[in-house]
Amino acid sequence: MDMVIVSAGGKKVNAHYKGFTIKTDQSKEYGGDESAPEPFDMFLASIGTCAGINVIVFCQKHSISTEKIKVILSYERNHKTRMIEKIKIEIQLPGDFPEKYTNAVIRSANLCSVKRHMINPPEFEVTASV
Repeated sequence: MDMVIVSAGGKKVNAHYKGFTIKTDQSKEYGGDESAPEPFDMFLASIGTCAGINVIVFCQKHSISTEKIKVILSYERNHKTRMIEKIKIEIQLPGDFPEKYTNAVIRSANLCSVKRHMINPPEFEVTASV
């Protein structure tokens, strides 16, 4: 299935995929309206939500409440290159979380397919057609 990317006016770019519209915009600093996340924000969110769903599925399989669990994604950027050098994922567990599952829940978050694709990236091919 293809994802179709289209201009939505101004600095807005939308992706149409599986019946959904994923909206993006740029910050005002870059000429946008800040009406939606920037594409790079969506990239970071895909990593965090991927780790998050793996944590949730692990907990559900072990009948552990997910109500008070949070996944916090942060990063460190190289100020010269503006590239991210480190992404940190912190799983905040409630006080009653079974200690015996702490390492297992970390392993579950590490199974994130988005992260695994970054570690073993696919080949990119960009073409143009008329």
